[in-house]
Amino acid sequence: MSDLLLTRTRIQGGVYEGVLTGSDAPPRLKASCSGTELGDVAVAPDAQVPGGYSVKLSLPLDVLTEGTQVVVLEDEASGERLDSFSVQMGVAPEDALRGEVELLRAELDMLKRAFRRHCDETKVD
Repeated sequence: MSDLLLTRTRIQGGVYEGVLTGSDAPPRLKASCSGTELGDVAVAPDAQVPGGYSVKLSLPLDVLTEGTQVVVLEDEASGERLDSFSVQMGVAPEDALRGEVELLRAELDMLKRAFRRHCDETKVD
C-alpha cells in the first residue's frame, strides 16, 4: 500500500475534481469504466494544498449511458485504487445493487492484479 490519498472534492459539469496527497512527484493516474480507460487524468500542483496535487478528469460521454456506470481512479504504477464513484442514468433501479456489484467487480480486478504481481515478485526460481 502506498501513502497516496485522493480526496474527491466535487463532480460538476462532467468534470471530476480531487486533491491528491502523499507523493513528492506528481504520479500518473488512470481512470477506467467497465475495463475501458477513459483518457488522461490531469495531475498538477495545487497552490492551496502544500505538497498536494489537483486532480481533474473530464468524463467522456460514454460514461453517460443508460444504467449504472462505475468509474475507478488508480495509481498507474501500483494499480492501487484511489477512488471510485458511480454514475446512474435513466430510470432509477429498485435498489443500488447493480452499482455495488460493479464496485465489487472493480475491487476484485484490482485484487487479482495485486495477487498476480505478488506471485511474480515472490516467485522462487
